Formats: sequence, C-alpha cells, structure tokens
Amino acid sequence: QVRLVESGGGLVQPGGSLRLSCAASGFTFSRYLANWYRQAPGKEREFVAQIDIFGRSTYVVDSVKGRFTASRDNAKNLLYLQMNSLIPEDTAVYYCMVDGSWGQGTQVTVSS
Repeated sequence: QVRLVESGGGLVQPGGSLRLSCAASGFTFSRYLANWYRQAPGKEREFVAQIDIFGRSTYVVDSVKGRFTASRDNAKNLLYLQMNSLIPEDTAVYYCMVDGSWGQGTQVTVSS
C-alpha cells in the first residue's frame, strides 16, 4: 500500500527556515519523480518543486526560487524540502506527491 507521510511543518518567523520531510513506503520510491505542492487558505493547490529519481535535477517555481530546495534520500525513502528565507506568503499546507499519490500534508505558518 502506497503511503506518504509529511512532517516538519510548524510556526516560523519571517526570514526563518524549515525542512519538511516526506516518508514514502509501499512502493519503490527510487523509481519515481517526486514533487512538493502547497495549498494556501482559500487558494488552489499549487506545484512547488520537483526532483528527479537520482536527486541530481530539481525544479522549483519562480516564487520560491533561490529559497527552497528539494532533495531526496532513496536509501531511506525520504523526500525533503528545505525552505529558507520564509515569508508570510509561504503559509500553506505542504504536500508531497509521487506518481499520483498524496500525503496528508503538513502545515507551515510564517508569522511574527
């Protein structure tokens, strides 16, 4: 059974950092592209970042470029999102998505 479990969210001040994790199980994680999405209150879910199966090529949307970095550890079946220089507009529920399967999300709140 495919399972994705995000963790690492929380409340952080503007300018702060968080690292989100997504633990994958029930499938061969290393064979799939992995993605991060987010959904802010009252808004549609939006794509944030993607990483290739080897972890050598990543893509992030312009709004987080230079601040967010996706990475993965295939040996541990883990996906990460390092978020730096956080701003209030980054407040959202963050989800990992692999091959159409979604986690339950983790809340990130950026506020002073």
